[in-house]
Amino acid sequence: MSDVVTAPKPAAQSAGGAPLLEVRDLQAWYGESHVLHGVNFDVRTGEVVTLLGRNGAGKTSTLKSIMGMIGKRTGSVKFDGHEMIKLSSDRIARLGVAICPEERGIFASLNVLENLMLPPTVRGGGLSNEQIFELFPNLKERLSSSQGTKLSGGEQQMLAIARILRTGARFLMLDEPTEGLAPVIIQQIGRTIQRLKSEGFTILLVEQNFRFASTVADRFYIVEHGKVIDGFANSELEANMDKLHTYLGV
Repeated sequence: MSDVVTAPKPAAQSAGGAPLLEVRDLQAWYGESHVLHGVNFDVRTGEVVTLLGRNGAGKTSTLKSIMGMIGKRTGSVKFDGHEMIKLSSDRIARLGVAICPEERGIFASLNVLENLMLPPTVRGGGLSNEQIFELFPNLKERLSSSQGTKLSGGEQQMLAIARILRTGARFLMLDEPTEGLAPVIIQQIGRTIQRLKSEGFTILLVEQNFRFASTVADRFYIVEHGKVIDGFANSELEANMDKLHTYLGV
């Protein structure tokens, strides 16, 4: 594999090491609506962790709460030892945390290159355009000739992920990255996640497609009614399939 990442990698931690992300008793509200009711989980450096659950369980709200993108939140969210519960989204981003939302956030009035270059870099910058195009060769072909929303759904998802890789973030939160995509594109997204993990990135994934998640995730947490109610490692999947059928209705 070629050397994809120019920014220094975070030091790897053993399974018993301190978590890179530590969420404790996370409560969150949209206006008067109480949507998270004491979320607790950890993500260690270099892991891919997936939040699973039915629609409306609180998975996306958890990502937005970590990123400071929700009206009110209490509890504790520590990243690399830094408490973030009172930080604004821009300050959280400067710590190296980024979110790729389900709606992707591609600007219709900008072409591919302009969309890619829009966010500011943090922590000395991330992947170069050349490294991004190695991961997503489709984007290079559409670089200056296509406006963002004229891309296919798969190309828009690639662009949304590429945009946060360029910023220098080392902790990536991906919300439903395979939603509505063709199987061949889902496979490409999976290969990208596996490659990023091998290069030292840490990824928190929200995904309805359990079969896809099972190919990339190290661990799983089940979210239900705004709480984490269970968790297990990928190696424990077979032993937990009956519970998964109950939790997810799959």
